[in-house]
Amino acid sequence: MLDLLKRLDAYPKTFEEFSFKTFMGAIVTIISSLIIGIMIIMEVNAYLTPNVSEELFVDTTRSHKLQINLDIVVPKISCNYLSVDAMNTAGEQHLHIEHSIYKRRIDLNGNNITGDEPVKELITTAKDKIAEKVVSSSSTEMPQINTTQTCGSCYGAAQNESQCCNTCQEVIDAYRAKRWNPVPEDFVQCQNEKMSSRTHSDNALKEGCQIYGTMEVNRMGGSFHIAPGQSFSINHVHIHDVQPYTSSSFNTSHTIKHLSFGERINFANTHPLDELHVAADEGAMMFQYYIKIVPTLYIKRSGEAVHTNQFSVTRHQKVVSIITGESGMPGIFFSYELSPLMVKYTETENSIGHLATNICAIVGGIYTVAGILYSMLHTSLNAIKKKIELGKFS
Repeated sequence: MLDLLKRLDAYPKTFEEFSFKTFMGAIVTIISSLIIGIMIIMEVNAYLTPNVSEELFVDTTRSHKLQINLDIVVPKISCNYLSVDAMNTAGEQHLHIEHSIYKRRIDLNGNNITGDEPVKELITTAKDKIAEKVVSSSSTEMPQINTTQTCGSCYGAAQNESQCCNTCQEVIDAYRAKRWNPVPEDFVQCQNEKMSSRTHSDNALKEGCQIYGTMEVNRMGGSFHIAPGQSFSINHVHIHDVQPYTSSSFNTSHTIKHLSFGERINFANTHPLDELHVAADEGAMMFQYYIKIVPTLYIKRSGEAVHTNQFSVTRHQKVVSIITGESGMPGIFFSYELSPLMVKYTETENSIGHLATNICAIVGGIYTVAGILYSMLHTSLNAIKKKIELGKFS
């Protein structure tokens, strides 16, 4: 039985006295061993890297909020003179936005002003924004005025006796409801707001501003912009008051340090505008970014689902001037719309059996090929030596 088993041996051995080792064989062995080690390391690295499959289907996850992450630096306009507003597709302002957008004052060299803390930006309705600014300015800059709650006059435009007009915008809205033509210069509320804005305008062009943070809006197309001047609305028309400056006074050069719509995925196109610097060559430059958002679902190996968005950008800029006939206002405007399709990335683990098969193929294949090359070299060298000995080598 033992003799029969020995016949099944696929690795017959030879006596040591019938085998010999050569210098060239050692070189081939070292080179082939290095190649085997390098390829095994590459194969193990490929095994540890998750395999990502990609799918495309119709997006039905409309219940999720759209998160906007931004970090934009405007180095030539102060924070007090910049407004951040977000609107939906219909051109109306988003109401009750959950956000944490902050403004940080910087000097003209881009350095943070020491001792100054970031201030949270007010992104609500236009009326609430003006009311907040009037209360804050009256309480800090005009201490002689009584800041207790009073009922401002509507100058005969009140709908009833209990209606109060404490802000310039409320007086204008009351006049519009009566179909009267308002003259803001005659209203005390408008005069006070103009005085408070004038104090802020002194440093409007002597500082810069960094606007950063996140905000969540409804999952629908819309826009947001950063523009100089106090923003408010008249008859659902969104406007900015840039007095006492002209529009050509504002340098809207900016740096987009970061802009994304959701979490960052390194291998996806989730942040193509990062570290983009744009310089305004002329005064009153309007920069427009048209963004096409593609919803993206990323499934990790652990089963965790990450909802994010990829996007592509088309950029346009123009000089706002009455002479050239270009309408608009200086600022940075982002318009976005969502694609009805979703991209799904799924991480899957590689098979351990596939890794073992590849390692065996690497070792066996390189060992066999190296043996063939060595046999060819050894045979050729022996043939050359014999011809040299016989004097036939020429």
